[in-house]
Amino acid sequence: QVQLVESGGGLVQAGGSLSISCAASGTIVSSNVMSWHRQAPGKQRELVASITSVGSTNYADSVKGRFTISRGNAKSTVLLQMNSLKPEDTAVYYCNLRFPLVGRDYWGQGTQVTVSS
Repeated sequence: QVQLVESGGGLVQAGGSLSISCAASGTIVSSNVMSWHRQAPGKQRELVASITSVGSTNYADSVKGRFTISRGNAKSTVLLQMNSLKPEDTAVYYCNLRFPLVGRDYWGQGTQVTVSS
């Protein structure tokens, strides 16, 4: 079984920065994709950024140039550095770990990020 534990998040003023992290534990398949998704009230969950086990990254257009996703020293961790935050970035941010070769994915419990104007 795989568990994802997110940390970080909180309240920040517009223009500020925040970092959130996610640590995976359990049986981790080496070929995997870790990603961050977010869901604002009344909206669908959307992909924010993803990173493969070999370091390839992908970003939503809305966060390109402001957010950076990276793997921690332990490859089972993923970090999201968020700069130049905007009120529209306010959402619950969820970590996801996907094993493409076996078609399984796992979600964290979510962490709230609130950006005040």
